[in-house]
Amino acid sequence: MCMTRSSPFERALSSQSEVHPLENKLPISEPSRRQFLRSSIPASGIILLPVAGAFASQQKKAEEGEEDVSTNEDLMREHGILKRVLLAYDEIIRRIRAKQDFPPQAVTDGATIIRKFIEDYHEKLEEAHLFPRFRKAGKLVDLVDTLYAQHQAGRRVTDRVFASAASLKTEDDRNRLARDLEAFNRMYAPHEAREDTVLFPELHKIVSEHEYDAMGEQFEKIERKTFGGDGFDIYVDKITALEKQLGIYDLAQFTPK
Repeated sequence: MCMTRSSPFERALSSQSEVHPLENKLPISEPSRRQFLRSSIPASGIILLPVAGAFASQQKKAEEGEEDVSTNEDLMREHGILKRVLLAYDEIIRRIRAKQDFPPQAVTDGATIIRKFIEDYHEKLEEAHLFPRFRKAGKLVDLVDTLYAQHQAGRRVTDRVFASAASLKTEDDRNRLARDLEAFNRMYAPHEAREDTVLFPELHKIVSEHEYDAMGEQFEKIERKTFGGDGFDIYVDKITALEKQLGIYDLAQFTPK
C-alpha cells in the first residue's frame, strides 16, 4: 500500500490544529490563582493570611455600619468642627461690635465644644501621637513646637471665654469677650490650615503604611472610649444646634448676591 508523504508545511498545520490531550489539565497560572482567591473571599470565606486582619476589621466595620476613615481624614474632618465653632465665634463678635443681642448660652456652648472635642481630645491625639513622631524623625520640628505652644495658648483663651460668659453684664464685659474670641480665631484659622496642608500630608513620609493604618484604628478606639460612641457625629449635632441657636445654620444666607 502506497502512502502519500505529507510535506513539512502540511505537518506544521496539522500539529497546530490538534488539541493537546492535556491542554485542559494544565495548572492555573499564578496570577490567575491569586485573582481567583481574591474574588472568592466574600463568597467562600477563604482569607489569605497576610490580609486576614485587615479584612476582618473592614468586615466588622461594614456589619456595624461604620465608615472606614483614614488617619488624616479623621483629623481633618475634626478640624471642620473647629472651623464651624470659629464661624459661630465670628457671629458673636459681629453682634458685640454692632451692639446687638446674642444668647450668652451660645458662648458657653461654643467654648464647651472647643474644650471637650478640640482641646481635650483632638489636640491630645496630636500631642501624644503625631508631634512625637515628627520630633523623632527630625521633621518639621519648628512647626510642631509652634503648634504645641498654640495649643497651650488656646486653652488659656478658652478659660477666659468661660469666665467672661459667666458675666456679661456690662459693655466692657462684652468687649473683653469679643477680644478673646478674636484672638482665638486669629490664631486657629492659620493653625488648622498649616496642619491640613503641611503637617498631615508629611505624616505619610515618616511612618510606614502599616503604622499609618494602625494609628487610624487606635484613634477610633480612643474616640469611642472618650465619647461612648462616634465622637465626630456627636459633635456635628452639637455644632449644628449652636449654629441654629445663632441663626447661621442656613448655608444659603452666605451666598453673595
